[in-house]
Amino acid sequence: MYVSLRNQLYNWLFQLRGPEGGVIVLVQRRVFILPTGHGVIFAAVLLLMLTGSINYNLSLGFVLTFLLAALLANAMIYTFRNLANLRVSGGRTRPVYAGDTARFTVNLENRGAAERNSIGLTHDRKTSEFVDVPALSTVSIQAGVPAPRRGILRPGRLTLFTRYPLGLYYAWAYLELDMHCVVYPRPAPAGLPLPRALSHSGEGSEHGQGQEDFAGLRQYNMGDSPRHIAWKVAARDQGLLTKQFAGRAATELWLDWTALPARLGVEEKLSQLARWVLDAHGDGLSFGLRIPGKTVGIAAGDVQRDACLEALALFEVTERS
Repeated sequence: MYVSLRNQLYNWLFQLRGPEGGVIVLVQRRVFILPTGHGVIFAAVLLLMLTGSINYNLSLGFVLTFLLAALLANAMIYTFRNLANLRVSGGRTRPVYAGDTARFTVNLENRGAAERNSIGLTHDRKTSEFVDVPALSTVSIQAGVPAPRRGILRPGRLTLFTRYPLGLYYAWAYLELDMHCVVYPRPAPAGLPLPRALSHSGEGSEHGQGQEDFAGLRQYNMGDSPRHIAWKVAARDQGLLTKQFAGRAATELWLDWTALPARLGVEEKLSQLARWVLDAHGDGLSFGLRIPGKTVGIAAGDVQRDACLEALALFEVTERS
């Protein structure tokens, strides 16, 4: 009961409502401020100066003490104002592989006429990134969150903070944005070859045995396999061109769950399928994916690669939902 009451008090005090979508405005009740260690020392020194000035009736001591006290008070106001009324929203997060670090983007919009300096964002209070937000502009900042396993990763509670201008105060606001990142399975090491590509007539043809005919060159597009770049043409300073082959449309390459060795576990099978997806995409092939409960039709390109990897990432997650 004590823990439940403490959590309720904590949520009420820090305005924690769970994941929030849309734009969050950092109104006054959402920004919190406390003195830093340097601020506490500064205040203690002021108290000693005031005591000495009283004991020895030092007029200049009073002047200096009150001047520094005014500086301390103004520092608190400016630190608080550095965060107040910022508009915060979640940005797009690119998928990552299991074991990598997801980079969650947060957009900071400053509609005021004053620049906001040294705004920090952290997930674990160990690593932080800082940006300056000019007046009447929007700046993006990222927070790194470890992605230990495949599936859907949410950033949880992020902390937006500042110590500007003097480092005597620490102002912060908690953010729990409605964002997520798709975490792909970590691809298995290269080794297991791609399955056989089947022709429309039902006859198998082994991929990569020279059965495709050279059909010409085209302009290089981002995502084309380096194996198909005409390097000799590039060496003659004629730009990057990609070789085209005929005969691919006559085959169907299916990356099938049932084609994997039975000794592999679920996660190992997903990792191997992820490796096959990357290999097939790297070779410029058209391919499809078959896993229990999900089939991705035959296609090629970056969109097909991402669709297959996402299906692998959400395997069983979709099944349970």
